[in-house]
Amino acid sequence: MASLKAVSVTHVRYEVGDDIGHLMAWASLLPILISAGFVSHFIFRRELLAMFFAAGLIMSEFCNEKIKEEVKQARPLTCELLEMCDSHGWPSSHSQYMSFFSTFISLSALFRWSFHGSLRRAMVVLLPWPFAVLTMYSRIYLGYHTVSQVFAGAGAGLVMGSLWYFVVYRLMVPLFPVIEETRIARAFYIKDSGHIQNVLKFEYENSRRARRGGATADGSSKLVAPPPSRRKVSTD
Repeated sequence: MASLKAVSVTHVRYEVGDDIGHLMAWASLLPILISAGFVSHFIFRRELLAMFFAAGLIMSEFCNEKIKEEVKQARPLTCELLEMCDSHGWPSSHSQYMSFFSTFISLSALFRWSFHGSLRRAMVVLLPWPFAVLTMYSRIYLGYHTVSQVFAGAGAGLVMGSLWYFVVYRLMVPLFPVIEETRIARAFYIKDSGHIQNVLKFEYENSRRARRGGATADGSSKLVAPPPSRRKVSTD
């Protein structure tokens, strides 16, 4: 019989009776949960910025696999117990994913997104990092990676996330109005809401207006023009 190999995406093990290990196992699944969130966001929102954000994460994961194939650094000795010795460990893909995600979020919140007050901005800038650190630590605690492998993944994610932030906001965001008018974007209702300062309020008010009789004969509604956004589109 041919040898078998498990799908390593959710193949997370911890010691029986170890409550902290149980928590760390769930922390290791954060990249999977975030990826599921991107899929849900596309289905229900179809926002261009989120789509390019997700594309950057996919690119980062592809680069991670290529680096692992070139470096070929083994995982810790605990890989035998975890049945993970058939894959390489440098750099940690979980660490790279969470570092990329957190870097892009923080830079966007710090320089691009509008907030009512500096406290809210600071909260969003810092929000993803405790989860990123928890995920990174879980990979060491559970024995999937060495400290150096986790730090390498974190560094790679930081660099790639910063570069992708520049690419998206400097090169792609100015093209969003053009992309919106393409046939495929119009067919799948792909849009950019970056020019709307408060999307939640905008959608709420126009939904209520449509219910009160503002809908047109073809089912569309007469929308209220949104206030101008403070989001910048240039890094200058």
